[in-house]
Amino acid sequence: MMKQIFGRRKNAKSADKEFISGTNPSMLDQVPGLGVIDSVTSNLSSQPPIISSTGLSYGSGNHVENPNSATNGNLFSSSSQLLPGFKDVPNTEKQNLLIKKLRLCCSLFDFNDPTKNIKEKEIKRQMLMEIVDYIASVNVKFPEVVMLEITRMISVNLFRTLTSPPREKKVLQAFDLEEDEAVMDPAWSHLQIIYELLLRFIQSPETDAKLAKRYIDHSFILGLLDLFDSEDPREREYLKMTLHRIYGKFMVYRPFIRKSINNIFYQFVYETEKHNGVAELLEILGSIINGFALPLKEEHKLFLVRTLIPLHKPKCISLYHQQLSYCITQFVEKDCKLSDTVIRGLIKYWPITNSTKEVMFLGELEEILEATQPAEFQKCMVPLFCQIARCLNSSHFQVAERTLFLWNNDHIENLIKQNSKVILPVIFPALEKNVIGHWNQAVKSLSLNVQKIFSDRDPELFNECMRNYEEYKAKEKQLKLKQESIWKRLEEAASAKATSGEAVLVSPSLPRPSSSV
Repeated sequence: MMKQIFGRRKNAKSADKEFISGTNPSMLDQVPGLGVIDSVTSNLSSQPPIISSTGLSYGSGNHVENPNSATNGNLFSSSSQLLPGFKDVPNTEKQNLLIKKLRLCCSLFDFNDPTKNIKEKEIKRQMLMEIVDYIASVNVKFPEVVMLEITRMISVNLFRTLTSPPREKKVLQAFDLEEDEAVMDPAWSHLQIIYELLLRFIQSPETDAKLAKRYIDHSFILGLLDLFDSEDPREREYLKMTLHRIYGKFMVYRPFIRKSINNIFYQFVYETEKHNGVAELLEILGSIINGFALPLKEEHKLFLVRTLIPLHKPKCISLYHQQLSYCITQFVEKDCKLSDTVIRGLIKYWPITNSTKEVMFLGELEEILEATQPAEFQKCMVPLFCQIARCLNSSHFQVAERTLFLWNNDHIENLIKQNSKVILPVIFPALEKNVIGHWNQAVKSLSLNVQKIFSDRDPELFNECMRNYEEYKAKEKQLKLKQESIWKRLEEAASAKATSGEAVLVSPSLPRPSSSV
């Protein structure tokens, strides 16, 4: 009885693998009519990677043809002309035809030279479009043999060593990268169709995830992640959509994908500071973080602290800051207790000499404070407003102005009002310094408005801070006069004994100025 039951299950599984006429991997070599195609594709697949002056290439735009390229091109052209369209064959032959076309599309051409293999390139492009349309129209589960051939053809064409123009000099001026023209891959007319094919294959309800994960495996995912460093923004956009669909469909790969992206960021932050796809990867992570279940796992919190916050360090942050800020804010909105950690992390990486970057940090800080609760705000308000005081006194008017705009946010203003007894003494000297002597009139006016907010709310506290500031300035003035007097005595003593070799001793010693008001 048990043998009969297991026998039925085995038959049911094999039936699921049938695709109209149906074949399996062991029968692949026996498919009729594949003789000519096999001779071409086996010849191509057995050849080693080709080294060119631009580097090692495996499969697309920068691939350099081998010495037998003319022969292979002729074989491709003659073989493709023997293949009919999918509409011209009965349903029982469509799978065999699909396999033939997928194998034929493993042929590679040199797209750096637009005069080579023009006819063959167009034939391949048309064939790829036929395959895309066919995959989108299939209403029967894909068998394993088809999945094998699809992923093989995609791998051969997509996975290659990326080449890019020298960028060593540009790293020193990272912000100029925004103005550079994007490098477009000459093979994009083919690559786009292959990406479209991959997307439709993954999204198709006829793709069984349990079966497909044998071919869309760790090495396949790593191959896609490597391509995120492509100079072509069109390719990165397709990669973003593709990886997001893989993350959604193949749940078993989710931890692996997050860990692999983590590794890319570690290398970017601590080693190279060069990667073209950081913004796209952060966009994917933004959607992933949005779907995190509560309470957040410790693994996700560590990702925030060890990966996302250090991404504020590189000079080229402007290229991906919008996406990074979204990811950070998502964490704070999901768990308000993280706001203290995030704000302290932001202070740690706060720029000192880069005003453009500083303005971006202030914008991000406002978004984080909007999601911050009073209890968490109180934990970090002293170091936070010490930093804000430094920004208020920035000689760059945009930094000072952007800092003063924080008071236009109702939620932030309420947080400040609730803790004004701690905050005002910290920032009062900076506000007063702006009112007295900042070169920009707008900064002066805004500083005066902020002072008025504090004065109207708590006049006693404001007057006390004013008295303390005046006392501090008076002490500072006295100390300065004392220092000038001592220097004058030193100069007089030195000039009197200029001709002798005696040492000059002066007392008393200089008192140290107070570091705080």
